Amino acid sequence: MSIVEMKVPTIGESITEVTLSQWLKANGEHVELDEPICEFESDKATLEFPAEASGKLIQVAKEDDDLEIGALVAKIDTNATKNGDSGTAAKPDKKEIKPAAEAKPQVAEPAAEANEASYAIGHPSPAAAKIMQENDLQSESVKGSGKDGRITKEDALKAVKAKKIEPAQPVAPAEKPSPKKSAPSPLFGREVRRKKMSRMRRTIAKRLVSAKNATAMLTTFNEIDLTAVIALRKKYQERFVEKYGVKLGFMSLFAKACAKVLLEMPEVNAMIDGDELIYHDFVDISIAISTPTGLVVPPIHNVESLNFADIEFKIKALAEKARNGTLSLEEMSGGTFTITNGGVFGSLMSTPIINEPQSAILGMHTIQQRPVAVNGQVEIRPMMYVALSYDHRVIDGSTSVTFLVKVKNLLEDPLEMLLDL
Repeated sequence: MSIVEMKVPTIGESITEVTLSQWLKANGEHVELDEPICEFESDKATLEFPAEASGKLIQVAKEDDDLEIGALVAKIDTNATKNGDSGTAAKPDKKEIKPAAEAKPQVAEPAAEANEASYAIGHPSPAAAKIMQENDLQSESVKGSGKDGRITKEDALKAVKAKKIEPAQPVAPAEKPSPKKSAPSPLFGREVRRKKMSRMRRTIAKRLVSAKNATAMLTTFNEIDLTAVIALRKKYQERFVEKYGVKLGFMSLFAKACAKVLLEMPEVNAMIDGDELIYHDFVDISIAISTPTGLVVPPIHNVESLNFADIEFKIKALAEKARNGTLSLEEMSGGTFTITNGGVFGSLMSTPIINEPQSAILGMHTIQQRPVAVNGQVEIRPMMYVALSYDHRVIDGSTSVTFLVKVKNLLEDPLEMLLDL
């Protein structure tokens, strides 16, 4: 029997360990070369692990196991045919004589092998599984159109669409649930559930604690009157979409304003490396994106050289990849400054934590109509609180305040930014 050992490959310089999040193939199932057999969750992304040979899969590691780089994940018996029999069983060679301990698995496997043809039925692909989990869909309610009945991403999207349409269908009055029939909510319940933290959640927790403990972090606040920005978007939005095919959002305007000020104030765009400060003559802004598994911050490179449409396209592409779990390690690395927008969730004010090794992060918040004094008169204006958390070892208090004031001025008079004044 020829055995190919499958080990955790080298994924990236900073990644020393991964978590086996789920098996995509069953133990004893026949797999083809380059066919994904399991899914790894690293510090930065979720990756599929392809088979290195064709044959029968012998699982070694278990789901939720933490594996170091180079650890054994599985074995593949390349002599096993697709129906599970060994291709060399008919040859009376000494190599085929196995001790009783090794023969036991082959006695216990016929039931699993009999189900081999039907295993894929109702089994979602990684992308489909994420969509189903996000929309609370069960495998039984989704019809698979993939190979051997496997549920594809398209199948999951169709089921989500169908689920959204269902409530609009008329329901007979007799079928309306009676208040008496509704299940009573448990009173004084004391149930406790324990669930292992995902690799990404553990990494996020580790880095947030490190940022709090390893930096002299402070936060300064200001507020921005977005009257001019909103008027600009309202006036040119239709023409902008017609020309570029994407909407002009607040994030690109904030990113462009920050990029301009960061080039004027390089210390806010710097980072510490030992006893040295690294200054950047470019601006790579990391955009915080919320995903079902946690927050990711992929950077947009050279924001200072991009136009608003380019920034919007890149934000949209990164957000889609982040939520589908398809961001590459290259797309996750880098960044000299971060912007996070808690306003999309209704946050009025917060103190964002620095994204190490960067030295500063800007927090955007929800826009609220508030009374403010304008030229001696009280007016209702769309106001946003902004926060800048910074490493006091690199950035002085006066520098942080000046940075926020400059960003505020650019956004309250966007023509100054557009004219590069």
